[in-house]
Amino acid sequence: MLKDYIFRMRSPSRDDFRIPAFRFGSGEKSVAIVGSMRGDEVQQQFVCSQIVQRLLELEGEDKLAKGHEILVVPCANHFSMNLEKRFWAMDNTDINRMFPGYAEGETTQRIAAALFDRVKDYAYGIQLASYYVPGDFTPHVRMMKTGYQSPDEAMLFGLPYVFVREVRPFDTVMLNYNWQVFGTQAFSLYAGQTNRIDRDSAQLSIESVLRFLGRKGFIDLNVPERCTSKLIGEGDQLSIHSQSAGLFYPYKKANSQVKEGELLARVIHPYDGSVIEEINSPISGTLFFLHNKPLVLERTILFRLIR
Repeated sequence: MLKDYIFRMRSPSRDDFRIPAFRFGSGEKSVAIVGSMRGDEVQQQFVCSQIVQRLLELEGEDKLAKGHEILVVPCANHFSMNLEKRFWAMDNTDINRMFPGYAEGETTQRIAAALFDRVKDYAYGIQLASYYVPGDFTPHVRMMKTGYQSPDEAMLFGLPYVFVREVRPFDTVMLNYNWQVFGTQAFSLYAGQTNRIDRDSAQLSIESVLRFLGRKGFIDLNVPERCTSKLIGEGDQLSIHSQSAGLFYPYKKANSQVKEGELLARVIHPYDGSVIEEINSPISGTLFFLHNKPLVLERTILFRLIR
């Protein structure tokens, strides 16, 4: 393994800002794995750190395939993570809305440019991503319909779902989209959590990345499959919104199987404890997404169900 820094910046009040990268093997640029770009993506950084550990073990056992290079960038925004802020601490901009970047621009544009310059030439790109709405997810792989996507290869991760969605205007400045248009087969992996470490969903994500690397022949490792991936799209989801504001009290977890009419959650009055609203499942299916904040406002997305 070789460790270097893909970006450095002097800081007037604390240690310099540096983005470390870990390179395994040599030869063809095969896979780049990118972790947290936002300050609350703790689960994503944890998953990447454990992938580094497993690759170190495999390297010691001489189980890295010859002629292939694997790059891991666990975190690109530890300044915001130290301050517990989701976006860049100085101006609240999002690094993952700055790609492909601009080396002479604002700070987050420069970070994106340095990161993209390092990862853009790899055959495969894996981003440990987080959703813009806070909540718990069933671990899955997500792809955009850019015309370059490959759902069949996404199924090699062996996660429960491969989600393919339409491209939206803001996607054009994200890492995944730019990876694809520059010729990298890109996958966004959602590790179940964001701002806290969940061991079970993290282990699923770690296994899925190692399973993909093994199936593509980049490492000598056979990770058994836990399930057969199901290909889904936006039409396969049903969103359930709150009709009132209050304390959110769920009765189910992400990836739970539910029946039509089953109680999913209650919205409780914050002062007198009375039940303002009961949320029942309108269909039978799987809880793909679950709101995980204790307070809800009217029209908040509480659940997303897979039919």
